[in-house]
Amino acid sequence: MRAKVGDHIVLAAEHVDDATRDGTITEVRGADGSPPFLVRWSDGHSGLIYPGPGSVLRLTGPGESTSPDAHRPPEDEATATGRMHEWTVRVSIFESGDDTSATAVLLSDSPLHITAKGESHRSPDDDVVPEIGDEVAAARALRHLAEKLVATAESEIEDMTGREAHIRPR
Repeated sequence: MRAKVGDHIVLAAEHVDDATRDGTITEVRGADGSPPFLVRWSDGHSGLIYPGPGSVLRLTGPGESTSPDAHRPPEDEATATGRMHEWTVRVSIFESGDDTSATAVLLSDSPLHITAKGESHRSPDDDVVPEIGDEVAAARALRHLAEKLVATAESEIEDMTGREAHIRPR
């Protein structure tokens, strides 16, 4: 990864329940733009990092702003040209005996994240097939994550309109 002062960097959380972090590179200490980088995080803190997997670097050209909103087109342009961005869902699974638990986290453009959990328990009469417990626990966590995401959207609509909102399932 090569960077320059002013580039914007986004780091995925190290642990499934941690928030995604974003900030602006204020100093490049490696040769030819390589790490380590001194970063001023959006929460006001600064730190020296060696970015690893899950890091995204937004390169900025001369005169471009490094704020996350600077990469977003204006409202009318967003409708005309479309808007592209990526969200990632991370699922962590833990098995212990006949019990499996899964935690799903939505990592989006903002530093905020939504977390949900799911569990499964193998019946004593069932064959031991760990993958099935993983699938059931992960499916339950993802379903709960979807429900939380819809609830968040409804809440935001209510905040904007001042009226109760219900998003229809499809």
